[in-house]
Amino acid sequence: MNSNTPRPPARRRTAAVVAVATALTAGPVLLTAPAAHATGGEPGRATAVVLRTDLDVALLNKTVQVPLTATLNEVRAPATAEKTALTVTLDGVEQGRPVSVLRADVATAKATADERRAEGRSELAHAQVHVPGLPLLSLIEVEKVTSRATCEAGKEPVAEANALGRVTVLGKRVTLTAGGPTTVDVQGVGEVTLDLSRTQTTSRTAAATALRLTVSVNPLKANVAEVTGTVTLAEATCETPKPAAAPAAPQPADPEPAEPRPADVVPQTAAEPEEANLAETGGSSMTPYLAGGSLALLAAGAGALALTRRARAARARD
Repeated sequence: MNSNTPRPPARRRTAAVVAVATALTAGPVLLTAPAAHATGGEPGRATAVVLRTDLDVALLNKTVQVPLTATLNEVRAPATAEKTALTVTLDGVEQGRPVSVLRADVATAKATADERRAEGRSELAHAQVHVPGLPLLSLIEVEKVTSRATCEAGKEPVAEANALGRVTVLGKRVTLTAGGPTTVDVQGVGEVTLDLSRTQTTSRTAAATALRLTVSVNPLKANVAEVTGTVTLAEATCETPKPAAAPAAPQPADPEPAEPRPADVVPQTAAEPEEANLAETGGSSMTPYLAGGSLALLAAGAGALALTRRARAARARD
């Protein structure tokens, strides 16, 4: 049995079948989400102030309580902030007359902060601090006090405070020590306790104060009975910037089974069985041709046998 239609070579058909099998058995395709990116961090924080007062002023016989709250050159960051002011004056505290709380030759505060570093600094030099009731006597006089707080990403915070040169409290020269507070008591005037160079740090913050005064003044004149509270000189704080958040691990999307494309599918017909079926029955791509040749041989043998029989029969009749 012959056919004029050309048959594809066995090698080409086998490759096509293998391609289809590979596409169908490759399994589901995993689609992964795009890689996540780190989110931005937060800048640090810093503050600085040259002078801060938190005092209560009680007038004669304590009939009137007047708060005495003031700050000089207070600055805050993020961003860069800097102030330089040399005096602080309050009105309406001492019998209607203005009170000059601070006079100084140098009084500066600076704070800077970004995503890598935060720092606060303050400095006070040749300064005199006054409170109501003591118009001629300074509460404290200092030559120079400084403070600095630095918080840098990846490093331990640092706090530094210093009081340099001579310090005079209520007219008395004082020798300050870092071992503990120093108390100055002046009869008929009052008492002042000083803490020198106070610093504090944590894992992410730092704070420094050059001088902190606890004041209890009870002058006998000027229609002022008592002044109590605290005075802070040269203070700085900082907070370490927060680092960028680590990127999250990409999560795979839900798997979807792959479907064979139409171009990869090889049509099957009865006249052209799959190569796999031929292998299962023990045949090969030559099986159809061998079968056709066998039928032709059988037909030729049958014809020859018939002619021989006819010749023998004719000879017998003769």
